[in-house]
Parts: sequence; structure tokens; C-alpha cells
Amino acid sequence: MNTEAKKTVLRMIPYGIYVLTASDGKGGIAAATVNWVTQTAFVPPLVVVGVKTDSGAYQIVKSAKSFALNMLGKEQKSLAFTFFRPADVSNGKISGQSFRTGATGAPLLVDAPGAVECRVISIVEQGDHHIVVGEVTEAHLNKAPAGRPDAAILEMKDLGDNVYYGG
Repeated sequence: MNTEAKKTVLRMIPYGIYVLTASDGKGGIAAATVNWVTQTAFVPPLVVVGVKTDSGAYQIVKSAKSFALNMLGKEQKSLAFTFFRPADVSNGKISGQSFRTGATGAPLLVDAPGAVECRVISIVEQGDHHIVVGEVTEAHLNKAPAGRPDAAILEMKDLGDNVYYGG
């Protein structure tokens, strides 16, 4: 296989940018920027997210059996970069961001335009990112988008010419 062609072609897949959050109920809180996300069913509403297996976020999601996906708006590039690093929980904030606790116990970022809370249905344990399948149990709309909802979210391409995923 031509490695450069593979890398380039796989980078043609568009990615939204989200912040996955979870709480183990024992003081462990995770928040991580993720981009391998899609809805896979309408009834029940299911989403999948790829989570790096050696991350603290993965361990907490696996333990908690629940998580939230916080959608980021086009103007929230700095939040994506904030959660590329391990989360710091202090002064009632996650990495400096205000949050509230959702029904699943997962933190919900107050400034995110929207979020879904999910109960983990299954985990596909393959590769360096495991696929977490979650049933949407709650939805929160903090700021209604102007126009198409899918046009309002931050995408990988919005982060600059040197930020890639895939390949």
C-alpha cells in the first residue's frame, strides 16, 4: 500500500470536534477532545465515539458506563485545544471551564452549544482507539444554532492547516 496515499485519502474524511466528558462518581472526572463521532441509529438513538485506549478518559468512561458529548461551536477553537491535554479539575471547573452535572453524572460544559448524555451499550475493543457505543438518554440545547445544526459545529479543518487526524 502506498503509505502517503493512504494518509492523504483518510484525511479526506471530515471530522467534527467534540469534548467527551465523564465522571466515575468517585471524584475522577475526564474531559477530552474527540473527533471520531457519528450517530448510528435513530431508535434507540445511538452514537459511537472512538476513544484512545491509553487515555484517562477511556478508563473513566469504561468504569462509569456513561459519558457526555459536548458539541463545540465554530467560535470555540480554543476549547478544542484546551481539552487536547489531560483535564485539570479545580475551583469547581474543568480546565478553567464551568460545568454542571448531568443526569448521568457526566459534566456538561456550560458554554457548549449543546450536549448529549449517553449510557454505554457496548465497547468494540480493536486498535489503539476503542469504539464506545452509547445510547442517548438526555439532550441539552444551550444555544440554538442559526441555520443548519451540522453547519454550526467546529470541525477539524477549522483548527488550522497543521492539525490533522487520520492516516
